[in-house]
Amino acid sequence: RRRLEEGCRRLALDLDVQRAFDELHALAAGQVRCIVKLLVTRGDAQARGYGITGMDQPRRIALRYDWPDAPDSIATHGARVVTVRTRLGESTQLAGIKHLNRLEQVLARIEIAPSGEDEGLLTSSSRRVISGSMSNVFLVSHAEIVTPRVDRCGIAGVMRAVVFREAGRAGLKMREADVELPELAHASEVFLTNVRIGIWPVRELDGRRLQPGPLTRRLQNMLEGIDA
Repeated sequence: RRRLEEGCRRLALDLDVQRAFDELHALAAGQVRCIVKLLVTRGDAQARGYGITGMDQPRRIALRYDWPDAPDSIATHGARVVTVRTRLGESTQLAGIKHLNRLEQVLARIEIAPSGEDEGLLTSSSRRVISGSMSNVFLVSHAEIVTPRVDRCGIAGVMRAVVFREAGRAGLKMREADVELPELAHASEVFLTNVRIGIWPVRELDGRRLQPGPLTRRLQNMLEGIDA
């Protein structure tokens, strides 16, 4: 909810957030576990061009998906990840929020489709590691958990925030930083997060073999069943 409110503020969308969340709760009513997704647009254009008139009425699109029945084998055995050529453009005005322009992520998924990797790792135009195409990325180095900053581009994921919160409660060392590819290549553990997958350990990164490590497994166990 905080991320939605911040995104609407920065994009000048006059959304009734409480009403939107009430609709999501109604959509999920009676479900033991499901995925709900909310899309918000500016609504019908009141004028030609890119300008807004102040008369625009945001449109809410609420979707519900069944929770997958099959166990997530990647969460157990780890993901195969490759760095893609597609780079994220840097824009401090859009950094952190989840807006609907996901064309860079679409291009990243197109890149990895032929080889069958589970995720594509994206760097920024200044060659810093930012995220996966659908996930935030974390590395473990010298018993410290590090995740790339998302103040120039990338998404401040909800599960990323949950990992920060739970790691802090457990007294684990954790920080945001500018991350270069060589740092990731020398990390003892790498894992990915988003709300749907939870935590995915990385078992292969650009052909380098990795083992799901103790900190990754500890965080997986901590997050199991948490009401994020």
